[in-house]
Amino acid sequence: MEPRKLPDRYPDGVLDVRRWPRTEYAEAHRRQQELLEQRIRGEIGDVLVLTEHEAVITLGRGAARADLASVALPVVEVERGGEATYHGPGQLVAYPILALDESRRDLHRYLRDLEEVVIRVLAEVEVTGTRRPGLTGVWIGDKKVCSIGVAVRRWVAWHGLALNLSTDLGHFAQFRPCGLDASVMTNVAAHTELAPTRLLYEVLLVKHVCEVFGLELPPPPPAPPLDPRSLPILG
Repeated sequence: MEPRKLPDRYPDGVLDVRRWPRTEYAEAHRRQQELLEQRIRGEIGDVLVLTEHEAVITLGRGAARADLASVALPVVEVERGGEATYHGPGQLVAYPILALDESRRDLHRYLRDLEEVVIRVLAEVEVTGTRRPGLTGVWIGDKKVCSIGVAVRRWVAWHGLALNLSTDLGHFAQFRPCGLDASVMTNVAAHTELAPTRLLYEVLLVKHVCEVFGLELPPPPPAPPLDPRSLPILG
């Protein structure tokens, strides 16, 4: 049987979820830019990319590269807002590439909506996520578990969020993540008895992105026709 061909463009209001394996940041950034341009031109609908990166530090518009002169990891400058943050194994990275309609063309609201998604995800595993006044991201108590940084081009949002699941927090000690002391960083594994798996949190993230942004998933593909040869023979 030939594989089902996905449509080039889902209807408005339908979220196209794309799962990438662990990627080098530069390659993921290039692919994200391609999707951004396609969304701007209307060739595709809204997309949510889910991935994980090889170890890297990304530097947003709010930070200076000189602050990272002594770090051992690769450093990549990007267009998103915010300062420096770490990406690496054990982290769920989500890049919503969404065309913001007129009612959502407020970047502060968009950032709060992304925070709301993560807060709802954490609530599903009985962890209380919170906001901090004046700081973007999601916290568990006095520890930060999720960093958020976005960019917008022609009112299409890109970049996104990084949720620490089982991330090695030692990497944050090389710099000041988001301008904060590295000791404030945490991961979900430190707050739950059940080891956080990427697949579970991907499913929860998709669910709450759809709820918060009023989107839905495409219908499931039709079941393949039944092969009579697979039926049991009753005697």
